[in-house]
Amino acid sequence: MTEKTDIKRIPEVITVGEFARILGIPVAKVISELMKNGVMATINEYIDFETAEIMGEYLGFEIEKAEEEAKHSKQESKIAEANLIPRPPIVAVLGHVDHGKTSLLDAIRETNVVSGESGGITQHIGAYSIEKNGRKITFLDTPGHAAFEAMRRQGAEVTDIALILVAADDGVKPQTVEAVNHAKKAGTPMIVVITKIDKPEADVNRAKQQIAELGLNPEEWGGDTSVAEVSSKTKEGIDDLLDLILVMSDITEFKADPGMPASGVVIESHMDHGKGPVATILVKNGTLRIGDYVAVGETYGKIRSMEDHRKKRLKEVLPGAPARISGLKSVPKVSDLLQVFNDEKEAKAEIENIKRTKKISSLSKVKKIGFDELSQSMRESEKKELNIVLKADVRGSLDAICEAFKKISNSEVGVKVVLAKVGNVTENDIQMAKSADNIIIGFNVQVPVNINQLAKNEKVKIYTYKIIYELLDDAKNLLSDLLPPEIKEMTLGKLKVLKIFKSKKGQMVIGGEVKEGKIEKGADVRVMRSKEEVGRANIILVKREKDEVREVQVGSQCGISLDKELPIEEGDMVESYRTEQVKRTL
Repeated sequence: MTEKTDIKRIPEVITVGEFARILGIPVAKVISELMKNGVMATINEYIDFETAEIMGEYLGFEIEKAEEEAKHSKQESKIAEANLIPRPPIVAVLGHVDHGKTSLLDAIRETNVVSGESGGITQHIGAYSIEKNGRKITFLDTPGHAAFEAMRRQGAEVTDIALILVAADDGVKPQTVEAVNHAKKAGTPMIVVITKIDKPEADVNRAKQQIAELGLNPEEWGGDTSVAEVSSKTKEGIDDLLDLILVMSDITEFKADPGMPASGVVIESHMDHGKGPVATILVKNGTLRIGDYVAVGETYGKIRSMEDHRKKRLKEVLPGAPARISGLKSVPKVSDLLQVFNDEKEAKAEIENIKRTKKISSLSKVKKIGFDELSQSMRESEKKELNIVLKADVRGSLDAICEAFKKISNSEVGVKVVLAKVGNVTENDIQMAKSADNIIIGFNVQVPVNINQLAKNEKVKIYTYKIIYELLDDAKNLLSDLLPPEIKEMTLGKLKVLKIFKSKKGQMVIGGEVKEGKIEKGADVRVMRSKEEVGRANIILVKREKDEVREVQVGSQCGISLDKELPIEEGDMVESYRTEQVKRTL
């Protein structure tokens, strides 16, 4: 390694050619050094900062990360406490699929319709605002479908308050626990809403006891969790729930600066035949206006129109409010962030910067377990247990993954974690994996270049993930592939035995009438007497009158020869069948 001679500042991701230019050395030398460390990259390919830092060390340079311009961060830094005003709370409804989410949202909408007002909700935009005592509350109408799932993966950061639904007649379910964990991870204040209290079988105290076991102890029991009891059918408790939301909003003090350029998040998006790409935006800060130039995820544009859930055209959207906008170049993704810029040039430049930065994913790709390779290896060794080394970013992730592995394992197949540690992959992990199945699974961790090269030399495979659902789906699919298939027998036809013609060791000939389906040569058969099986054989010959035939259909009589002697009697039923192997899943 050369002695360090200089400090070079580079961005998060950079091409090999640009890296060589900044260092002031021939690009061939950089490529050669990368190859020595197991990184195959051409002059125009991108490398990430971590790789560049290690290569710089070898080449005698000290590498530091360049401070890139972050317009959105600059906007946020301009927020002055004096400019902040209260904004509507943003509320999401989470919980088990059958615990009344849709009914509750419908009931809230209905109680908010002013007497004599017509029309109501005319379109679904994924979010809507209601008024209570002259104050607005914004509800996300997306939990449970793919849109909100994407936001949940980012920690549900768009949500100010989470309503955790628990049906009084059903209690806490696995999805309830999942919703609570999501909200806790995101640091989102929660209100437990016990629904369906009008039902005869409702047991409110049992529901409270179960939520208390999740660490959400009701206030009336001396805890700090607000609990509302409602019936969407009778509207009982709806007003009290809305009051509770406003009280929590007052305590938490959700504020924003309406004087700033807007920032927000995409709730829903699609291609509209009349308007082109449209997106429902929830404004978190600032004020969004007609004519604003925006960057949204990897697209940009100038806002041409905005409207609310009643199709009322809007000129501006204040913090905490949703709106459907048009004017983007393409359809953004759900959970993409929106930022306002001074002009189209700035917005486009931001998008190019985002796209360039995302090139890093081509270097540290989320690798999926190689099903064919691993399955073949495990089958050959007749092994039904996958032994792995597991690394994760934090202890919570580690524990959650280990627990999930237990749930997808059974008496036939399973995942055994031989080592579970927090932190990036190390040389010790490689050695531990060698004593297992040569597999390391990492979640939100880095694999340094030298460790990656060591793994290749030691024939240890490292699979990294950014999304826990993909990791578990891959593990479940792999284990399912190792399960022995289920053998199913499909009945093809039935023949009622009318006469025994010949019976000798190793063969017998019988006559009968086909009652169902067909009887064909080569088919396997089982002989049934009432509901008891007498025996099984194979049809080696089928005759109709004196002619040998391939098959005989229902309603006809025939003679068949079986390849073995069975204790068949007149009146027995000969059922022909075929077997099918059905793939099993966990």
